[in-house]
Amino acid sequence: MRTRERSTGRALLPALTALVVLVGLIGCASTMMRVPVPMGLADKVEVAGVGQVRSWGDAPIKNINALAKLRRDQIRAKRPSLLKKRRRTVSYLALSGGGSNGAFGAGLLNGWSASGKRPQFEIVSGVSTGALIAPFAFLGPEYDKPLREIYTLYSTKDILEPQVLAGLLGANAVSSTKPLEKLIARYVDREFMAAIAREYAKGRRLLIGTTNLDAERPVVWNMGGIAQRNSNAALQLFRDVLLASSALPGLFPPVYVKVTSDGQIFEEMHVDGGTTENAFLLPLDLDLRRYDKQNGVSWKRKIYIITNDKTDPSPEEVNGTALDIAGRSISTLIKQQTEGDLIKLYLRAKENGIDYNMASIPVDFSAKSSEAFDKAYMRKLYDLGFKLGQEGYGWQKKPSGI
Repeated sequence: MRTRERSTGRALLPALTALVVLVGLIGCASTMMRVPVPMGLADKVEVAGVGQVRSWGDAPIKNINALAKLRRDQIRAKRPSLLKKRRRTVSYLALSGGGSNGAFGAGLLNGWSASGKRPQFEIVSGVSTGALIAPFAFLGPEYDKPLREIYTLYSTKDILEPQVLAGLLGANAVSSTKPLEKLIARYVDREFMAAIAREYAKGRRLLIGTTNLDAERPVVWNMGGIAQRNSNAALQLFRDVLLASSALPGLFPPVYVKVTSDGQIFEEMHVDGGTTENAFLLPLDLDLRRYDKQNGVSWKRKIYIITNDKTDPSPEEVNGTALDIAGRSISTLIKQQTEGDLIKLYLRAKENGIDYNMASIPVDFSAKSSEAFDKAYMRKLYDLGFKLGQEGYGWQKKPSGI
């Protein structure tokens, strides 16, 4: 018996050795394949082939006066009547993360269009699944059809490919997002980007949030600024930012962005924007009263925030497995972080005299998802959002934490 055990052990030894070597090689490859930005250069790099098209989301914008002037000049050139109407109502839109729950936001926007009361948004921001909704929301109701398709026609297999073994052996994720990359490319083509660029030239802004994981900081991307470059590099970056903002760490691989400084090339690692901010819009140093004084206007501003999740606690019995406990803990953590982001938006809106309006998935919505992107679940959520938007959603005037 011992002889058999020893022989079995000898037979397994090469396989175990190979496994250890494989894990080591994968681990080495994951750390050696890129040259990260030295921390001292984090503020001095720009995107290779595109230039400076983003800012930190947790710090004042250094050139905010120049950016404000550019927007003012664009409005004066393309929409001069906007500056002549002192009491014009101006609307903003912020879209949160939430995975497949983005079907709610897509439905709410499309139902709002059907009601005939949906405004054009001067600024649209998006994070994670909200990043996928944001470009279509920015371009307006004529893009409602592709938005509906994205959240009602596709399921998990159209978004990701499992690679659990590779993930366990040291790869950067337990799934591949090749299907999602193809899906983004199908909808975001040169014509789509040109439409974004035209709206940017009018002074409207589309902002997408990612997380620079090396720096541990949120990044805000000026998508119109990227689109107006009108190059292959700009198109690829536009798609990459949408993919990065949706890249839930561990489940989806990060997106690497090539940047340059003094001729040197580095790579930043970007993941889900919700890792640092699950909803955002207004810069830290924004002073809209000063902006109005400079332009001789006194606009009435409204901010609409679509939270692709339930904001109230949703009690349910949790199974005692490690995965169930971890999953429930992470979803609870995200919900609490989102609440904090909503409160920050509320306080910033109050400081600038902006009317605050927030929507979220009703707490009594009880359908369950059987997979990461369950088509039947998303259709139910989309239909609910559409119905609420068409009938006239009762926007909440403050977060539940206030």
